[in-house]
Amino acid sequence: MIGLAYALKGEIRSILESTDAKLLETVSGVDIYEIEPGLLAYTGGVGKVNAAMSTQLFIDRYHPDWIVNAGAAGCFRDLPIGTTVLADCFVQHDVDTTAMGDPIGMVSTVDRVEFPTSEVERLSALLDSQGVEHQTGKVATGEVFLTRGRRADWIAETFTPLLCEMEGGAIAQVCLRSGVRFTALKTVSDRLCQANNAEEYFNYGEAMAKLNAIVLPFARALRQDPSFSL
Repeated sequence: MIGLAYALKGEIRSILESTDAKLLETVSGVDIYEIEPGLLAYTGGVGKVNAAMSTQLFIDRYHPDWIVNAGAAGCFRDLPIGTTVLADCFVQHDVDTTAMGDPIGMVSTVDRVEFPTSEVERLSALLDSQGVEHQTGKVATGEVFLTRGRRADWIAETFTPLLCEMEGGAIAQVCLRSGVRFTALKTVSDRLCQANNAEEYFNYGEAMAKLNAIVLPFARALRQDPSFSL
């Protein structure tokens, strides 16, 4: 079974409107939908705590084979707005226990800085086979809607990510600890390398509809190919 992880209902609206999706339940504020047999989705809320709580709740109740996180992200490179990115790992830029001698970004308990996604090369090939042009790269997660400035520059220099957003790193951490395979597809919403990134912010609903047109066949392929369930 495949679980699609979103922050907000608005991000999944195009899938709900284009399928026979039904709301299965709402648990602790988390809406869980059946898109079709073997393909569920949930909206967990914005930020790392919401993402982690909703993901663990979903895993405990539905035991997915994969979690696929979809959403928008700011970009540290001059990629076109709307570029699709397959994440190859996540870091959490707002974790700092360097005063205790740890490397910047190291998450205690699991004692790691980078959280890899699953089967990146195979999933990139899958996207290629579906005719989806995409980039792969590292994604930084933190509790801030990042805009151009010193914080963005510091994150870029410290972690060298391609993208920055607010949920994926937490979902990656939960999936790692729960033994669930995880991947993420993001669409570039703005360019953090440009001073006017706030002015160029894209049409959010339209952009998520375009991303979901990629996410849905991608998730169906994960569900249908037995080799991805081994």
